[in-house]
Amino acid sequence: MYPKRNIFGRLFHAISGKFVLFGILLLICCLLGFQNAPVVISSSEIDATPRLAIISAFQPEEDAFLSVVQGAKRYQVNGRTVTMGKLGGRNVVIFLSGTSMVNAAMNTQAVLDHFHITGIVFSGVAGGVNPSLHIGDVVVPQAWAEYQEQVFARETFDHSWDVGYHSRQYGNYGMMFPQAARITRVGSPDQESEQFWFAADPNLLKIARQAAQQVQLDRCPTLGPCLAQLPRVIVGGRGVSGATFVDNAAYRQWVWNTFQADALDMESAAVAHVAYTSGVPFIAFRSLSDLAGGGPGSNEIPMFLMVAANNSSKLVIEFLKLSAESGITGE
Repeated sequence: MYPKRNIFGRLFHAISGKFVLFGILLLICCLLGFQNAPVVISSSEIDATPRLAIISAFQPEEDAFLSVVQGAKRYQVNGRTVTMGKLGGRNVVIFLSGTSMVNAAMNTQAVLDHFHITGIVFSGVAGGVNPSLHIGDVVVPQAWAEYQEQVFARETFDHSWDVGYHSRQYGNYGMMFPQAARITRVGSPDQESEQFWFAADPNLLKIARQAAQQVQLDRCPTLGPCLAQLPRVIVGGRGVSGATFVDNAAYRQWVWNTFQADALDMESAAVAHVAYTSGVPFIAFRSLSDLAGGGPGSNEIPMFLMVAANNSSKLVIEFLKLSAESGITGE
């Protein structure tokens, strides 16, 4: 009996030792394999350092910032890589919203939930709507609208449109009648109000005007064709955002006639909506990469995406430097 018990005891200890050794080796492999990977942030973890959120829709727009950010640390939030660091003298969080209104709103809110964000800056490209503007120009609108929040109206027997109790305030494009969004705000729970235009922060617009006077935008990219003229910066005016990529001359003309918008895109107004609801200052810089269907031939994005994205980022970096000096949305 006793020798048999000793045999089983020795066997148990040997197997246990191997499992412990295997566990240690597995832990070492995990540490070596993930030491440079982004940290996955849980919902309870919040960075308390005041930071500006620098948002772009897709990779070519973000790359210009990632190439110059200092002290970069990467995290994962909501399936997106978020980069913390220093840019233009400011503590920042850089990330991609993703293309589309839903992605932009969702990922902006996720970053607001995890970090101490004192201001939101969107940078990227857009389709030009204002017929007096050209590809390469950078617009910094003072207001943004979610212009494709719409009612698809019922067609009547006489070929008119019945919108029921909905508004006709913003006209229509065929059966489509734009509507204001019903929103709530932090501090006023469950008190809905209608909002069509979401304003950019006036203090941030003031700094943008100063930055526009100091930055030198590029006419020619490293590779590819040059712009027809030296690009300029327009601060003020309006922009609109919706769920569709617009490459249609007739619809572009209607957008200009109806909203007097300088540019249209698929994210900015959604981010402005989130910023307004949360009480966070917001501004968007958009460089025109195409004319939303208003130019001759095919869409111009393949030729002018890079020069447009880089010009927007150049203006934003100059803006960040000036905002650091002014202390607005301070740290």
